[in-house]
Amino acid sequence: MPLKTAVTPLDADHVLYRELRLFNLYRILEAALLVLAVFGPVAGMLELPRHELQARAVVIAYLFVSLVVFGLGRRLDVRVSAGIGIAADLFFGVLAMHALPAAGTGIALMLMFNVGAASLLLPPRFAFTFAGIAVLLLIGEFAWSTADEGTGRSLAEPVMFAIGYFALATLMNVLGRQMRESYEIAALRTTENEHLAQVNELIIRRLRTGVLLVDGAGRMRLANEAASALVGDVGDEIHGFRELAVAVPELGRRLDAWREKAAVDDTPLRLAVDQPDVIPRFARLQANSDQVLVFLDDTSLVSQRAESITLATLGRFSASLAHEIRNPLAAMSYAVQLLEESDDIRPADRRLLEIIHQHIVRMNGIVENVLGLARREPAKPVVVDLVEFSRHFVDDYLVSHPIEGDMLTSASALSTLPALFDPRQLHQAVTVLVSNALNYGRMPGEPARVTLRVGVDGGQPVLDVLDRGPGIPEPLRGRLFKPFFTTSSHGTGLGLYIARELCRANQATLDYVPTPGVGGCFRIRLSALG
Repeated sequence: MPLKTAVTPLDADHVLYRELRLFNLYRILEAALLVLAVFGPVAGMLELPRHELQARAVVIAYLFVSLVVFGLGRRLDVRVSAGIGIAADLFFGVLAMHALPAAGTGIALMLMFNVGAASLLLPPRFAFTFAGIAVLLLIGEFAWSTADEGTGRSLAEPVMFAIGYFALATLMNVLGRQMRESYEIAALRTTENEHLAQVNELIIRRLRTGVLLVDGAGRMRLANEAASALVGDVGDEIHGFRELAVAVPELGRRLDAWREKAAVDDTPLRLAVDQPDVIPRFARLQANSDQVLVFLDDTSLVSQRAESITLATLGRFSASLAHEIRNPLAAMSYAVQLLEESDDIRPADRRLLEIIHQHIVRMNGIVENVLGLARREPAKPVVVDLVEFSRHFVDDYLVSHPIEGDMLTSASALSTLPALFDPRQLHQAVTVLVSNALNYGRMPGEPARVTLRVGVDGGQPVLDVLDRGPGIPEPLRGRLFKPFFTTSSHGTGLGLYIARELCRANQATLDYVPTPGVGGCFRIRLSALG
């Protein structure tokens, strides 16, 4: 949603400084004309001043004050500057009208513009106050002139000027208020648009999808962070922009093909040796523009999204299917137990019952693994002593899982090593790793030898599950923790994936660490205390 920003009164009046400057220049022009009327060649064309000394002093003082007000400029607030200016106009203008009766009507007309300009810049109450003062001064000057000369001037003239002053003040004040309101709205919209532009720029810059802007000459003009990591620096106005065909020839070729024939090649493209594969997409910036937006979609992100959708669908499906599968499994398991207790079963048939029981256990394990994806129970990490945990785990595992000739031990050079983890989830993750090590971590014809080793690496507590098997080939290591990936015809490919997800839920990591010589190692790096 747009970000709201308050517009201060100073901001709203900022646009009126230009009008104030013109108003001040007009005042200087008025004062200069009055000086010419008294001292210049125009003076001979007018009647003699009523008070010559007064006329000279008034016009010179008026010009001086006009120059001072103009010089102050932005140093004063708009209202203050306009108020001082209109006060000087009325004071010196009325004195000039009295001293120069021949120019009185012209001066009154010039003051009408001053009253209107001040009303444009001032709040209503001040605008009408100065208009009222102007009317009173006109009537006062009329009475003053009548008393000095006793002439029978008509009162209609100051009355008509009074009506004109109030009408013009009202009109200009309404226009000024509308100008302020329009500027406030424009300033608010401008601020909102600037904030929206900043938000859009931030979103584009932080997109994990690379975005390039390429002009008609094939030069890369702009790039977000993801695109810069893939193609490098695109250049600038001073040193010039890099050409796409030079930086990434294959991507440049695909762009040319798209421009010429609208041909789209969805084959994944690797821009650098240490970068993931991307799928380029092209779109014109505008309908008839030669500038093109190049989107570089990371294939690993696409795979992760597809994987997430698959797992979410599997979770929903497994939750509803688990109950239906478990019921017949429980019945089959119970029936096998009853048959094993019978004395009428021949030894050969007992072997068949053992096979049935083994497959029931295996099917139940598959259901448990799939349900583990659906549950995703939140972790409740507490302080766990890894040394004590590993010892108890070995004892419990040997009781519940007879390993016959294989070996499972725990080892640590430390007496205690606290770490943060949910004990139940840690037990589940280590069970997966130990089971895999006992099943696959052995050399042909030899018993499995698995060790739980507790230690510290880089200041963090670690729990290693080591075996003495052939290790994991390099091509397979990148896919170990992918869901449903398995090299065994009897596995589900979910064990390592679930173990890693359990570690992530506890702010820990699970990785395969190659070991020199024979064997492999799965390392859980846990969060330390403090």
